[in-house]
Amino acid sequence: MNHNHSQEESQRKTKPVAPKVKELIDRTQSVILATVDAEGSPNSSYAPFVQIGNTFYILVSFMAKHTKNLADGRKTSVMFIEDESATKQIYARERLTLEASTSPIERDSETWNNVITTLKETHGKVVNIISDMGDFILIALQPVKGSYVNGFGSAYFVDENLEIIEHRNDVNHQSR
Repeated sequence: MNHNHSQEESQRKTKPVAPKVKELIDRTQSVILATVDAEGSPNSSYAPFVQIGNTFYILVSFMAKHTKNLADGRKTSVMFIEDESATKQIYARERLTLEASTSPIERDSETWNNVITTLKETHGKVVNIISDMGDFILIALQPVKGSYVNGFGSAYFVDENLEIIEHRNDVNHQSR
């Protein structure tokens, strides 16, 4: 038996612990957004975020196409991904992809004020300026389900609490 093959097989069966998901999020300052508009046309973008509990918050402008899609509560996917400069293998970048429900946060509510304070602490003085602009709104992104990948053959389903629930073995790679 090929020793490398058995080593790869055992790695695939070993569930990474949830802290790996948290570590990836902690190393990331912005989230990649995938939204759709009323006609079903896709749009991708990004936004700086903060995480409070299992909810992610972004402060976005209506000048950006994705903001209306997010504010209208349409299907949304978010991705946290390892920096290209830090990856050992470009085809196997560590990443967390989540389906998320979205909800606007009322301006000047307790949640708004707490999140804006956290955004200022995390992303600096620019938040003072943009949070006062009328076209900027605060959106909560609540995870529904997703997947975490940390290498070839190492993909896992993630629940709404960002916990790894099982190995994703529904698709096997095929040799030609």
